[in-house]
Amino acid sequence: MMEPLTIALSKGRILAETTGILRRAGLDVPEDLDESRKLILPGRDRRLRFVLAKPVDVPTYVEYGAADLGIVGKDVLLEAGRDLYELLDLGIGRCRLCLCGLPDLVWRTHRVASKYPRIAADYFRAQGKQVEVVYLNGSVELAPLVGLADAIVDLVETGRTLRENGLVIHREIAAISTRMVANRMSFRLKGEAIDRVCEALRGVVNGGDRR
Repeated sequence: MMEPLTIALSKGRILAETTGILRRAGLDVPEDLDESRKLILPGRDRRLRFVLAKPVDVPTYVEYGAADLGIVGKDVLLEAGRDLYELLDLGIGRCRLCLCGLPDLVWRTHRVASKYPRIAADYFRAQGKQVEVVYLNGSVELAPLVGLADAIVDLVETGRTLRENGLVIHREIAAISTRMVANRMSFRLKGEAIDRVCEALRGVVNGGDRR
């Protein structure tokens, strides 16, 4: 029997939308995947296997071959910088990665806070600007309010948190959505199975429903 195709899914805010699109594509997703505390769940026909991981870990599982495919946000992929094939934009979890700060942003210390230090550093390097990037893992909006940083690089979905804290978007760095990526070796060895999954999902993304 052929080894199952392993798909790493991102736990958290995009999981429900991800499983929804997988089911609409007719893929064999376990019924209890959304509520289960298990981290590895096989499909009923055993041709697919799903691994639940933190978003930041999904690119690592895929690059090292622990998963053949991964579904994760473009922000995570940009920050991770892993050697993967990006196969498909699923069009869910849309938001923007932005440079934000107080309305009258004045560079004093040339310091930027972000949970995306790689992306922030690359962005300012491309602008020919030297900045110190301070890594923060939560409540990044606080940094310019208390003088820790001049500005922040963070995801913006509705902008409500920014507005409630007196911050504004100064520049959009990248448009973000959920992507499907593949391990390079798996893409060669399991190309037929991967193509079937991609075609099923592409049909849904383009407005169809395979159920």
